[in-house]
Parts: sequence; C-alpha cells; structure tokens
Amino acid sequence: MPLVTPLPSDHDPEVAELARFFNETLGFCPNSVLTMQRRPAIAKAFIHLNKAVMENKGRVTSDLKRLIGYVASQTAGCQYCQAHTIRAAERYAAAEDKLQHICRYGSHPAFSEAERAALDFAAAASSVPNAVDDLISENLRLHWDDGEIVEILGVIALFGYLNRWNDSMGTPLEWPARESGEQFLGKEGWTGGKHVSNA
Repeated sequence: MPLVTPLPSDHDPEVAELARFFNETLGFCPNSVLTMQRRPAIAKAFIHLNKAVMENKGRVTSDLKRLIGYVASQTAGCQYCQAHTIRAAERYAAAEDKLQHICRYGSHPAFSEAERAALDFAAAASSVPNAVDDLISENLRLHWDDGEIVEILGVIALFGYLNRWNDSMGTPLEWPARESGEQFLGKEGWTGGKHVSNA
C-alpha cells in the first residue's frame, strides 16, 4: 500500500497538460506525479524542474542523463526510479550494451571514459555521506566542462528528490516500467521491492 494513493491523471487539468511531457520520456504519467498533484503547485514545479534538468544541451545526451539517473537511484536503493530511468534510457535510444551492462559501467567496453567519469560522480554524489572527493572531481573535470557538470549534477539532485519521494511514499510501479526493470535489471537482483503489489 502506498502512503498516499495517486489521483487520476485528469484530476488537475493544468498538471495533466504539463505531464504530457512524460508521454515522451516514459510513455505514461508516473504515479509519483499523480500523487504530487494533491498539491498541484508541487506537481507543476517538479515537472518544470524535470523538463529543465533533462533538456539536452549537447554532449550530456538524453540517454546518458537517464543512465546517470539510474546510477544515482541504484546507489540510493530506489527500485521505482531504477525502473523508470532504465525505461527512459531505452526510449532515448541508449545502446543495448549499455542497458544490459549499466551495473558494470566501470569495466564494460560499451562505456567511454567520459561516461564512466559522469557515472562515478553520480554514485559518489548519491552516497550518504556524500563521497565526492578530489579524485572524482578531477576526473570529472578532465572530460566535462562547467556547464556540463551543472547538467550532470542537476540530474543527480533531481533523482535525490525522486528517490526519497518514491521510496518514502511507496509509489506503486506502473506496468511498463516494471517490464523494463525485469528486462534489463532482473538479472542483477532488481525485484521492484515495495513498489510492486506482490512484493
């Protein structure tokens, strides 16, 4: 049982219009947003932030942003967000090898050194306590400029909010996201946890 039940997608017309953004990223409006709309200002502010953070400005591509979100969510332990980010990475045409081997990004040849630097930063920045040190920072700066680092950390911080929201709320996982989680992450021990009804 979720802490608070999501409302219907048409509950608030303004939120529903803004939430059309998620039809591109996920193929559906997430239950997290449907729960936030009990306070529409929160839902609207979140959607605007999500759109700004996930906008593709160049080398930090749409698929890489979702993989950064995955590593941040995996570090935080949020299985809801792990399923959402791997699904969105697939929808934004991440290479099959990356989807299948994201849990081994540090050694798998599908990932570039620049991608590894960003993903290492995601894991360190999502740890509690924060584990970003000089080595992580220097390696990040070798591959990414200041604007790109702001984009990368924007994704990590966005998922810090979502990880806490969804794990505390026990947000129910939508079926398409569950399918993506099972397809790409099941072999790594992903189950959906508290977010699936038979967990």
